Amino acid sequence: MPTVLLIAGWRLYFWANENNEPIHIHAEKGDMECKFWLDIENFEIKTALEYNLTPQARREIKKIIYEHFDYIVTEWNKFFK
Repeated sequence: MPTVLLIAGWRLYFWANENNEPIHIHAEKGDMECKFWLDIENFEIKTALEYNLTPQARREIKKIIYEHFDYIVTEWNKFFK
């Protein structure tokens, strides 16, 4: 599970065995977990899964992902290709 970012208490990471799936990022903070699909053509993220996320935490992690969108995509491509 390579960690991509540690920011504001969030750990953003990939699962090493998920390279057959579209680009996505996992995140966790405390007992909250989530996974988001990254649509690189439309610069959008879509929720794949959420566990224990509050509305505030959902906004926070989405903002972090959007701010680091290109970096996450670059790291995905480096790791899986």
